[in-house]
Amino acid sequence: MDDQGRGSGPRPDEGGEGVPGPRSREPLPWEGVWRFTAPAVDASVPQARHAVRDLLQRQGVPVSDELAQGLLLIVSELVTNVVKHAALLSPTFAVEVAVGPEWVRISVEDNHPYRPTALETDHGRTGGRGLLLVGEIAREAGGVCDVEHTAAGGKVIWVALPLKPAR
Repeated sequence: MDDQGRGSGPRPDEGGEGVPGPRSREPLPWEGVWRFTAPAVDASVPQARHAVRDLLQRQGVPVSDELAQGLLLIVSELVTNVVKHAALLSPTFAVEVAVGPEWVRISVEDNHPYRPTALETDHGRTGGRGLLLVGEIAREAGGVCDVEHTAAGGKVIWVALPLKPAR
């Protein structure tokens, strides 16, 4: 997994829907944007999850165990979707972690143009409900998620969750 440090994506202080806007105070030690790239292969799923876990710990992001587990499950589900469904047209993908004073945003970007939708619950099927699970995690945590097209013709799936410090 290639750790490129601070990414070129949206900064935590740029504001946006549901995200705090510009501020005049000094950034907290854990605030920033980091971007990791990896090949779209099975081995990248646990590598991406471990990279995000290690980043949160290394930066001292004050996440509760419950929020950390939710974030890592989101990373696993989104990267698995890239590996299973986008690898043919997107041999690499990027995971971006953006942390603000009150929120954390996880994004997974690939070059496949198809914009996925969450499937309905079908108890007779195994698999196929990763985006439904991601959406539920986001809703339960009071966050939001969305899928957007990129300028390069691919897509980015992102989830922003409120940062609730560990008690």
